[in-house]
Parts: sequence; structure tokens; C-alpha cells
Amino acid sequence: MQFIYENFTFPPDQSFTIRSEFIEIKKYQAFRCHVNYEIALIENCSGKRFIGDHIADFEGTELVLMASYLPHCWQYYQTIDEHAPAHAIIIHFFPNFLGDEIFTKPEAKHLKQLFSDAANGILFSGQTISKAKMIMQQMLYEKGLVRAALLLQLLDLMAGSSNARLLSSPGCNIIESSTEANNINNVFEYIFKNFRNNITLEEVAAIIPMSSSAFCRFFKSKTGRTLTAFIKELRIGHASKLLLEQTHNVSEACYNSGYNNISNFNKHFKEAHGVSPKQFMKRYQLAGAEEE
Repeated sequence: MQFIYENFTFPPDQSFTIRSEFIEIKKYQAFRCHVNYEIALIENCSGKRFIGDHIADFEGTELVLMASYLPHCWQYYQTIDEHAPAHAIIIHFFPNFLGDEIFTKPEAKHLKQLFSDAANGILFSGQTISKAKMIMQQMLYEKGLVRAALLLQLLDLMAGSSNARLLSSPGCNIIESSTEANNINNVFEYIFKNFRNNITLEEVAAIIPMSSSAFCRFFKSKTGRTLTAFIKELRIGHASKLLLEQTHNVSEACYNSGYNNISNFNKHFKEAHGVSPKQFMKRYQLAGAEEE
């Protein structure tokens, strides 16, 4: 399988992220790995699980904790209940999301072992899944310290679970120390800091360093897309966030996301979302009014 390195950024007001998404029934053919720890709750589907050197079939609902740079992939074959979609809740975080001091506390001693075991990937079962699901669903609707406290509660549940088993052999997350991982993370960091400005291929390639042509091949092989496409996704994603927060109008969102041409921005936005920025804002405003 191909390896794809990912990088997840956290909003300024958050120290971790959680998202809910529908799963596409598809046999994915690429290992994904990233510097963040990941908790994945997968429901209503069957398929095959690849974590490090572990390969096994799965069916129904499962809960997995994985440490940094542990390669993983799920192949989804079919839904269990054909009348409902396959679904996942994903959390990305760092163990020190509340600060390094937490590990000096005696109450957090068991978390050290949990995070150490996560290097192998941990599969949970039984009541741990149902309890974790309740916590994760609540996290989706909470913010701030309440959400952070719920993540701590979830990790405490996992650390104390008797329904857990390690999946992969030790050492399968060796990507953490590889030159490739350091290179791609340095590139990600530079792009995230500078996407509002004009970024050239030559300046990004110089970070590693590589020639422009060699970097293009390297970046696409590790991320699955070109540098131009990656920057465009990042800019449109940032613009979408500004529009949803209703802090910027379309023109302001355009120029605050690295674009200097409104027509080009509108074209790229419609390619990403299927609607214009104004239609995008209107759609979410209507959705919010219906909820009220």
C-alpha cells in the first residue's frame, strides 16, 4: 500500500479536534499516518482493518486508539443496516493537550501506559465501546473546558478498560523518526503559516531541500495531491470557516485566505463546494434558521 502523510491543524481556540462523518463504502488502498494521536469510532459497516502490521476483518462497531505515525487504513465493504449510513467519529489530539504537567500527577499515571500502548494500536470492545460512544457524541455538542473534560473522561475510560487488546507489533510506527516524515511535516508547517501569502514551488522545495521537479513527485506521492491543489484546499477551507463564522463577507474572506482575485476565488470555491460563496452562506443561514 501507498503511504500518505497527513497534517491536522487545530483552530486557535482548540487544543484538539473532533468530527462526525459519513463513511464512503470503498476499499481504500493507502496507509495514512500523522503526528497526532487518533481515536476512531466506526459504526454500521464491515470490512478489513489494517493497523501497522495487523490485518483483520471487522463488522459492526469498533473503537480504536492509535499513537503518532502508526500507519492505518480501513477498507469498507458494506453497511450492516442497509437503511442507515456507515458513520464515524474521529478525534485528533496530542497527549499533552492539557499541558505536560498533567503527567506528573499521580492520578494520571495510568494515562502514560495508555499512550505507550497506543503505539501498537488499541482495539476496544464490550461496554467500553458503548460508554465511549456516549462521551464522544456529547463532545460533538460541547465546547471549551467541558469538551476538554470529556476527552479526559474518555481517555480515563480507555486506560481503565479490561476490554482492550493491542493490535500491531512494536516498532511499526517507525515513520516517526524517518527523514520523510520530518520533511513533510516541515513543509506542512511552512504552508500553514504562509498560505495567506503567495507561495512558490521553489521556496517550498527549498525547505527539504529538493529540486522543484523532485519535490513535486515527492509531495504528490506522500499526500495524494499536488502542492497547488493542497494550498487551494487549505485556502478554501479557511475562507469557508470565515464565512460560516459570519465575521467576513465574501470579498474579505477571499483576500484573507490568500487570494488576490475574486473571480478566481469564486471559481475555486464552487469547485470545492458545488455552490458560490454567497449561496454557501445562504444555505447555512437557512439551516440555522430552521434549527431555531
